[in-house]
Amino acid sequence: MAGPDPIKTLLYTVNNLLQQEKYKAVLAILKGFRNGAVYGAKIRAPHALVMTFLFRSGSLKDKLKAILKATYTHSRNLAYFVFTYKGLQALQQKIQGKSLQSHSFLAACVGGWFVFGDNNNINSQINMYLLSRILFALSRLAVEKGFIPQPKHDPFPLFATLVWGIVLWLFEYYPHTLQPSLQSSMTYLYHDSNVWHDISDFLVYNKPRTAAQR
Repeated sequence: MAGPDPIKTLLYTVNNLLQQEKYKAVLAILKGFRNGAVYGAKIRAPHALVMTFLFRSGSLKDKLKAILKATYTHSRNLAYFVFTYKGLQALQQKIQGKSLQSHSFLAACVGGWFVFGDNNNINSQINMYLLSRILFALSRLAVEKGFIPQPKHDPFPLFATLVWGIVLWLFEYYPHTLQPSLQSSMTYLYHDSNVWHDISDFLVYNKPRTAAQR
C-alpha cells in the first residue's frame, strides 16, 4: 500500500504555515522581497532592451549582457529595498506596540541609504523618477492641508512650459549636467536630425550604414 504523496504533504505543510497569523509579519517581508525582484525585472527588462538596441553600440553578446546586468541590478535593488523597508517597519511596530507615520519614513530612509545610495545609472534613474512623483504629491498635499491655496487655474500648462524650456536649454548648452540616457535620447531627436547624406540615412536609418552592416 502506497504511502502519502510527499509533494502533497509538503504543499499542505507550507500552506498551513502560510495561514499562521504569528508568522504573518515575517512572511510579508519575504513576499515583499519576491515582489520587489519580480517587479524590478518586469519594468527594467523592456526598458533596457529598447534603450540598449537604440543607443548602445557593440556586438549582440555585449548588448544582451548589458540588458541582463541592468535587469539584475534593478531587480536585486528593489528586492533588497522592500525587504529592508518592511523589516524595519515591522521591527519598529513591535518595539513601540503600534504603527506610526515616522516608522515608514525612517525605514525608507535607511533602505534608501543602503540600497539606492550607490551612485550608478540604475539608482540614478529610479531616484529621479521618484523625485518627480513626490514633488507632485507634496504639492497636492500642501493644497489639501491648506499650506498653499487651491490654484484658480490649472497649473499644468505652466509646469509643462517650464519643464521643456529648462531641459532643452540644459541640453543645448550644458548637456553634461543631464543623465547619459537623457542625453542620448535628446541627441537622437534634436542633433542627429541635423545630419544626413542621402535618402538612406534621411528616411530609413538614423546614420549611414557601414560596409560591415550592409
